[in-house]
Amino acid sequence: MICNLCPRRCNTERSEYVNESGFCGMPLFPRLARAGLHFWEEPCISGKNGSGTVFFSGCSLRCIYCQNLEISHKNHGKTVSYERLADIFKELEDKGAENINLVNPTHYTHAIKRALEIYKPKIPIVYNTGGYERTEIIDSFPADIYLFDLKYCDDKKSLEYSSASDYFSVAKKALLAAYKRVGAPKFNENGIMQSGIIVRHLLLPSSTNDAIKIIDWCENNCPDVIFSLMAQYMPYGDAKQHKILGRRITKREYDKVLSYCENRNFFEIYVQELESATSDYIPAFNLEGV
Repeated sequence: MICNLCPRRCNTERSEYVNESGFCGMPLFPRLARAGLHFWEEPCISGKNGSGTVFFSGCSLRCIYCQNLEISHKNHGKTVSYERLADIFKELEDKGAENINLVNPTHYTHAIKRALEIYKPKIPIVYNTGGYERTEIIDSFPADIYLFDLKYCDDKKSLEYSSASDYFSVAKKALLAAYKRVGAPKFNENGIMQSGIIVRHLLLPSSTNDAIKIIDWCENNCPDVIFSLMAQYMPYGDAKQHKILGRRITKREYDKVLSYCENRNFFEIYVQELESATSDYIPAFNLEGV
C-alpha cells in the first residue's frame, strides 16, 4: 500500500511487515503493544468496567515529552493480522469493556476498518488521537467518540516539541470535521459516553497563554464538547534536559488556566489534579492481550 493516511503524506510503500521510509515506520499489518481494560480515562469513558484500550505502536508526531515513547518512538510491539485485531475487539467486549478505545490509530485506520468488517463490536468505537489528522480520514472512519488532543496553537512550539509546524492548522480542521460528524455528547443510562467529543489539552510548562488561546478557540468553534484540562505533565525522555520542558508545571500555572477554563461555556469540563503528574499512570506495554 502506498500510504498517505496522515498529514505528512509520505507516499511510501508499506508492506505487511516492512515500512522502510515512512515517518511512522510502521508496516501494513497493525503493531500493538497492549490491549486490555483501562481505568484511567475520563470517567464517562472508563466507567466501572474499564475502557477496552488497544495501544498501537508508531506515531505521526514526535513529541519530545511523550510518556509512551516506548511505543511511539521506539516502535515496541507485536505485529498482528486483521483477523487477530478483530478477535481482540471481541475479547475486550466479552470482558465487559465500556468501549473499544483505539489509542493512536491514525496510521492504522486501513487495518482497523478491515478488522471492523470482520467483527463490529456492539459498544462504541473511540478514536483516541493526538489531533494530527487528515479530515478525509476523520470523515471516512466509523468512530462514535473522539478523544481528541489539541496540543498547541503556537506553530513554533509544535515544530520544536512535535516536529509538526502545521499542527494547529491541521488539527483544528480535523476537530471541526469530527464535531460535524458526531455533535454534542450522548450518554447511556449509566452515564457512559456513547457518542461525542472530549477535547484534551495537556498543560505544558510556560504555556499558559497558549492553553488559554486553545480554550478560547474551542469555546468559539465547538462549544458542545467536553473539555478535559490535563495536569499530568512530567519530564520524560529527551524533555528531561529541555530548558523549558525539563520541569513540571507550577501551581501558579495550573491555577491560572484552571480558573480561566472553569468559566467557559462548554458542555462539561474535566480537570486533573496536579498530583496526577506521576509515572504510576503510564501503562505497561507488555503485550498484554495481544
